[in-house]
Amino acid sequence: MGTIRLTVAQALVRFLAAQYTERDGAECRTIAGAFGIFGHGNVAGVGQALLQSEVDDPAMMPYILARNEQAMVHTATAYARASDRLTTWACTSSIGPGATNMVTGAALATINRLPVLLLPSDVFATRRPDPVLQQLEHPLGPETTVNDTFRPVSRFFDRVDRPEQLPTALLGAMRVLTDPAETGAVTISLPQDVQAEAADWPLELFERRVWHVGRPVAEPAALRRAVDRIRAARRPLIVAGGGVHYAGATAELGRLAAATGIPVAETQAGKGALPYDHESSLGAIGSTGTTAANAIAAEADLVLGIGTRFSDFTTASKTVFQDPDLQVVNVNVASVDAAKLSGTMVVADAKDALERLMGELDGYTVDAAYRQRVDQLRRTWDDAVEAAYQREHRPLPAQSEVIGAVNEAVGASGVVVCAAGSMPGDLHKLWRTRAPGTYHVEYGYSCMGYEIAGALGVKLADPDREVFALVGDGSYLMLAQELVTAVQERLEIIVVLVQNHGFASIGALSEQVGSQRFGTRYRYRDEHTGRLEGERLPVDLAANAASLGARVIDADGIAGFREALSEARAHRGGPVVVHVETDPLAGAPSSESWWDVPVAEVSDLQSTQRARANYDEQRVAQRPHLRP
Repeated sequence: MGTIRLTVAQALVRFLAAQYTERDGAECRTIAGAFGIFGHGNVAGVGQALLQSEVDDPAMMPYILARNEQAMVHTATAYARASDRLTTWACTSSIGPGATNMVTGAALATINRLPVLLLPSDVFATRRPDPVLQQLEHPLGPETTVNDTFRPVSRFFDRVDRPEQLPTALLGAMRVLTDPAETGAVTISLPQDVQAEAADWPLELFERRVWHVGRPVAEPAALRRAVDRIRAARRPLIVAGGGVHYAGATAELGRLAAATGIPVAETQAGKGALPYDHESSLGAIGSTGTTAANAIAAEADLVLGIGTRFSDFTTASKTVFQDPDLQVVNVNVASVDAAKLSGTMVVADAKDALERLMGELDGYTVDAAYRQRVDQLRRTWDDAVEAAYQREHRPLPAQSEVIGAVNEAVGASGVVVCAAGSMPGDLHKLWRTRAPGTYHVEYGYSCMGYEIAGALGVKLADPDREVFALVGDGSYLMLAQELVTAVQERLEIIVVLVQNHGFASIGALSEQVGSQRFGTRYRYRDEHTGRLEGERLPVDLAANAASLGARVIDADGIAGFREALSEARAHRGGPVVVHVETDPLAGAPSSESWWDVPVAEVSDLQSTQRARANYDEQRVAQRPHLRP
């Protein structure tokens, strides 16, 4: 067995370039490339290794310079989601603030069950110049560094203090990255001196390695129990989550729904599992759901969850399912999610499970009256969506009109990207999805600033698709820098920048909990009251976007916005920002559901007292879901 002498960083890059993922006979690179920001810690290690690989073979490990460490993790995560979790990017940072800037991105990836490889630099393993710049000197012990903050938000964490430890760390990392039940952020902490240290490596470490992504099959007894419960149901409901997309199971779901008549509601990650006009599609469910899905959910005597983690928004904080005798069946590749709501657990791949359920449920169908009710509720909600799209609100358009115009522009193949604020809620219930993979809203972590970075990841994953990022002014101000990366890479994304002079979503929530939109509007401090209630701030976000190198189109009204979208779609060579002002008080149709946000139990404010009374009234509807 031969060896080759390389630094730890050079060995790392060479190993990653040789890793492949395979599912159903199709292979792809596990690590498509590396995002990075170089500084104290990685410039002489991973940076040198990436340079050397680029000189030797530019395709070996493509490198993209990012502008913000958190954002580059978002981009890698979005790429992984757009690739059905089969491929992702590595992210390298300097030590200290560069490393910890990635922690938020790590949490987002892990919460959303999406693979991303993080390579934060660390302090000297040898401690020769101890303490170094940006080093944490913790009283618990010198081995504790700021990189330990990655531990609770990573699915795998290792620190390579010696070259000999690298192979074990890399193999462990790849196992988790390619395991659909375990995946999330994977972190390998790399001390800066170790990165540059050389060792003799066995050549077999760098041989082409293929990681098989399997499709776990349901235990026959578990499947039998699930089938028995479904056959006994008269008002069943399917809740489709992100697992349907990641398993490539949308066609199987559509066939099962059509054959049995079981209606389908969708989580944020599951949206698009069925086309919006499918006869069984009820659209979004829960706190940001449709009235159609929530009405059926309230009556359902059985809920079949497929690939969902049943978050509080999906269950409307455990108020959406109201039948006292409700039965729950959960199909999920991860047992931790299959166990939610005390359901019958079916630990299995969504595609394989749906195929088996299709065979086992042959001949089963809901009755005609139930189908008719589903159809009536669907049509009523679709009329509400159309009215929201064509609202003609003046003098400024409503956000729902902007969404409608973008929905029309996106068509059947474009992708909408969004994350935090009021737009994800409005998109969830109003967006008309026409095909899988066209709706990309991050709502597991609901992280402001994901939108533009996420759009880059989606575009990199599928360069031929039109990608639209919808971002409010609040989120834009959190993380707009990746527009520069889009300019650098000539990525043709369209950023719809909605200006409403504050935080629309939290403003509405603040009002709901009796806090009078306090601290949610961008205002001068009033010189008389000392409060932030003066005139609007003269912030020009369109000028800011232009200064970052993007083409900017300032739209006037909804008609001007539609014209601006057409102009943006025709632009070539880089990102376009379409800036439009909307009325933050012009809300979307209500989902007629609830979200549990605690209200102050005592207060001198009448607004808070009223909100607390309403909160206590709503909380009565919560169900523990403990029935076996």
